Amino acid sequence: MDKPLVPQVQESNVPLITVAMPIFNAGSYLRLAVLSIVRQTFADWELLIIDDGSTDNALQDVADIRDHRIRILRDGENKGLAARLNEAIDLARGRYFARMDQDDVSYPERFARQIETLERDTELDLVAARAVTIDEDHRLTGILPASAEKEISTKPWRGFYLPHPTWMGRIEWFRKYRYTEPGPYFCEDQELLLRSYEESRFGITEEPFLAYRLREKTAWRKLIKTRLTILPVQLRHFLPKGQLFFALMAVLTFIGRLALDVLRPVLGITYPIVRVRGEEAFQKWRNVLNHIQEDSGDKSISVSFKNKGV
Repeated sequence: MDKPLVPQVQESNVPLITVAMPIFNAGSYLRLAVLSIVRQTFADWELLIIDDGSTDNALQDVADIRDHRIRILRDGENKGLAARLNEAIDLARGRYFARMDQDDVSYPERFARQIETLERDTELDLVAARAVTIDEDHRLTGILPASAEKEISTKPWRGFYLPHPTWMGRIEWFRKYRYTEPGPYFCEDQELLLRSYEESRFGITEEPFLAYRLREKTAWRKLIKTRLTILPVQLRHFLPKGQLFFALMAVLTFIGRLALDVLRPVLGITYPIVRVRGEEAFQKWRNVLNHIQEDSGDKSISVSFKNKGV
C-alpha cells in the first residue's frame, strides 16, 4: 500500500546525512545506484527513495536490499523532481542533505570526502563532486566539465558546473532556498544556484566521485532542451536586477554552445564531455564496480569493462 509523505518523528539517534533519491521508472539501473549508497565507506546516513508515480517495477529490484537506513516512500502521484526534492528536504533528519539520481553510481569514498570538506570549511554551503560519464552498459565514456572553486560564482552567465546528483550541503541552506515548483525543464539545480549564489559559497572536489549516466539515444536532445530552458531563467534573473552585461553574456554563451552542439557530430568532438586520458580513470571505475558488487555479494548486475573509444 502506498505510504503518504508525512514528516517523521525526530529520533534521538539521527543520521548525519540524508540522501534524497526521487525516482520515476528507474528501470534496471536502480539496483546499482542503491548499492553504491549502501557500500559507502561513510555509514552514518539515511536514504529516502521517493517514488514519483512510477509505472514500472523497478522497486522490486531493490526489495531484497535489507538496510534499516533506507526508507521507501510512495503516494502514487506524479509531482515532478522539484516537488519531490522539497518533500525530501522536509523529511530530512540529517545535518547534511545529499542528492543521488536513480541511474548514477556513487564512488565508495564520496560521502566521506564531501563530509570532510564541509566540516573543514564551515563557510561552505554546498559541495559537489566531479563526475565521470558512463553509458547504458556501465562503460566509462568521459568526464563532465567542472570549474575551479574560485570560478564557480564569478561568471554566473556560464552556469554552474556543479553536477546536481553529486551535491551535498547543509540542510539549513536547502531549507532556506528550496527548489522552485514547478521546476524548469531539467535545470532545477541551475535555477536554485542562480537564485542563491550571491549569498552562498559553493565548492567542488578535484577528483571524480560519481559516475553520471548518459543515454546516447536521448542525451543530446535533452541537452538542447535544457539549454533552451536555462537561457530564459537567466534572463528573468539578470534583467530585473539591471545586470545587462550578465544578460548579454548569457545570450552570447547560449549561441556559442548551441553552435558547438550542432558542430559536435560534424567535427567529431565530444563537447561538452571531456575526453578521458590515460588508464587511471578506467582502473578506478573498475575498482568502484568491483567494490560495490563483490564486497556486497551482489552478482545480479552484468558489467562490461571494455573501454569505449574516447
